[in-house]
Amino acid sequence: MKAIQLKAPGGLDNIIVSDIDDPGRPGKGEIRVAIKASSLNFHDLIVATGQFPTEDGRILLSDGAGIVEEVGEGVEAFKAGEHVVSTFFPNWLAGKPVPAVGGFAHTPGDGVDGMASEYVVRSENAFTHAPKGWSHTESATITTSALTAWRALVTDGHLKAGETVLVQGTGGVSVAALQIAKAMGAKVIATSSSDEKLAFVRELGADETINYRTTPAWGDKVLELTQGFGVDHVVEVGGPATLNESLKSIKVGGHIAQIGILSGDEAALSVLSLLAKQVQIKGVIVASRQDQCDFVKALEIMNKKPVIDRVFKYEELGEAFSYQQSGAHVGKICVEW
Repeated sequence: MKAIQLKAPGGLDNIIVSDIDDPGRPGKGEIRVAIKASSLNFHDLIVATGQFPTEDGRILLSDGAGIVEEVGEGVEAFKAGEHVVSTFFPNWLAGKPVPAVGGFAHTPGDGVDGMASEYVVRSENAFTHAPKGWSHTESATITTSALTAWRALVTDGHLKAGETVLVQGTGGVSVAALQIAKAMGAKVIATSSSDEKLAFVRELGADETINYRTTPAWGDKVLELTQGFGVDHVVEVGGPATLNESLKSIKVGGHIAQIGILSGDEAALSVLSLLAKQVQIKGVIVASRQDQCDFVKALEIMNKKPVIDRVFKYEELGEAFSYQQSGAHVGKICVEW
């Protein structure tokens, strides 16, 4: 079977298409899945480029959706023919994060082989059912970015109708957060450096937009748009370059979900702002398997399909990552066999 592997030390030129052994039949507690589609995430990119080193020959990509071909002994949650989508932390079943999910040792495409493979055999905990009526490509957008947005706003943020959410940029997490917030009756302020992208997110339902390139002190603009109160939630994906503006934007007692490190991983934080706002800043890396099950049920009710910018073939994964690096996309980039 075909798989997309990364040769050490990483780099897009070291992504290869390989012919490897079929994983065979599932054992006890396992399922065999024919993978049909995956989506790209920032985490996948930094593994592929070698910023997050992994083992030589690692099969890439954390997200995968496909069809159950066979179930092993003792598996009752799935049956052959059902559509499924992978989990980012297969060992984190429910509840609060545990030490086993403190890193990426069990994350597909990083600590273990990923979903850029025609077939996989994994623990049944490595998958959940996909939303009914969704294509495999649509389902493949759930695992990492969309589920992170769900946890940030719903599981951790306890989002309520009428609250205001600030989303940054137009990547997968931010667009999913916009869709979730609007589906739950919240207001959304979106930032981007592109007026064209801001026009697009307004079509998706954003109530207010700010071009952070022409308005670098965008935190002040957020306060103006909220009559000086600030927003209830910030979905923070920028990192060091945006965190202090996010602190300016948040209301007293508000919630910042720190998700991204697009501008690096070390920030000069205004402790005075942190104290004055009495804000909760919570680090978020995806969510548990139970959160994903809850999210899938919500998606079936919300009827909000993901925004997919472009679809490549798995064999074009290096080209897909290059497109991701360009920042030209809005929403998700996907690959299919």
